[in-house]
Amino acid sequence: MSVVGLPLANLNGWSPSVVGLVQSSFLWGYALTPLVGGVLADKIGGDAVLMYGITLWSLATIATPFAATSASLPLLLLTRAVMGLGEGVALPCMNNLVARWAPTRERSRAVSVCMGGFQSGSMVGLLAAPHMLRVGGVHGPFVAFGALGLTWAGRVSDAELSLIEDGGAVTEEKQWQQSEEGGTNGKGGGKVPFRLLLSKMPTWACVVANFVNNWGYFILLAWMPLYFREVVGLDLASASYFSALPWATMAVVGVCAGALADWMIARGVSTTTTRKLIQGVGFLGPAAALVALTFTSTPAQALTALTVAIGCTAFTQAGFLVNFQEIGPRYVGALHGMANTAGSAAGIVGTYGAGVILGKTGSWSAVLLITAGVYAFGAVFWLAFSTGERVFD
Repeated sequence: MSVVGLPLANLNGWSPSVVGLVQSSFLWGYALTPLVGGVLADKIGGDAVLMYGITLWSLATIATPFAATSASLPLLLLTRAVMGLGEGVALPCMNNLVARWAPTRERSRAVSVCMGGFQSGSMVGLLAAPHMLRVGGVHGPFVAFGALGLTWAGRVSDAELSLIEDGGAVTEEKQWQQSEEGGTNGKGGGKVPFRLLLSKMPTWACVVANFVNNWGYFILLAWMPLYFREVVGLDLASASYFSALPWATMAVVGVCAGALADWMIARGVSTTTTRKLIQGVGFLGPAAALVALTFTSTPAQALTALTVAIGCTAFTQAGFLVNFQEIGPRYVGALHGMANTAGSAAGIVGTYGAGVILGKTGSWSAVLLITAGVYAFGAVFWLAFSTGERVFD
């Protein structure tokens, strides 16, 4: 939508604030399902919940261009929100699956590799969408990617299953529940103690970190093609190419950050120190790079600053995203669901707010500096209140 939204805006006469509304409508639905999806993942397994989510968001993706060309803005907003409903379960399910399936010594790398798929998807989408747009019109990208989602499936071989179980993972849902409950009833441990979870500052460190991360992530993902076109003066295809390069960097840096975190812990650095250092880079790096972006004057300079910003955010994958499993592995889905709900709210406010600011002031510097300030606040909060130790039994 960040690419196709540009010709749609010209076709329908949308202002920047309406474009921001369309971009943020995905997050209306996305905000509603992370908590439900996380709790269900803890109870019945993230694999089943994720499959239903992928099916729903793929169908909504296919329906999006038909709603966009119907001249009904409410219908488009509804379709985007339904897509968000499906995708909202993805990250809590991912963390549930990693906590259950990945050997403990490989969890930072496992989360980073999973998130590398997210960034690779952003990269492929930004690169492919302009060409699909030329060939298939506004329907082309949505129908193609939606159809690919519907055909997605995965399996694990017996050899892989044996390897990860030997490494300390607990792959069967009943075994997982028993191991986390001390061998009790194997039925998911009853109600999630939300009041207890929210009474501890390490939970809030993760919630605030997810809020800050999503604020920056969705603004950069949604608005950078327009930034490169309006500020740097590139055409749509070139703007998409420039916007895609930082996401490719993020995919690579994220995997390296995960390996670095696992290496630090294996060499005797405490888990708490590791998470604080890694996450500190993930927030302070983007803050500094976005400030620098406001002083750039050439496409190469802008691309360098943006690549550093997005590349540094990849460190969060070995920071707070793994931390859910450390402070409360029994409630990892619920913890991530709560944090992702806060992150969705940040995405809604940030993405729509960027459009309002641009519409009223035309100032990209204001958008970038506000985002940098949010990143800096997140770093301070994380360094003050996070821990790598188990908080919830």
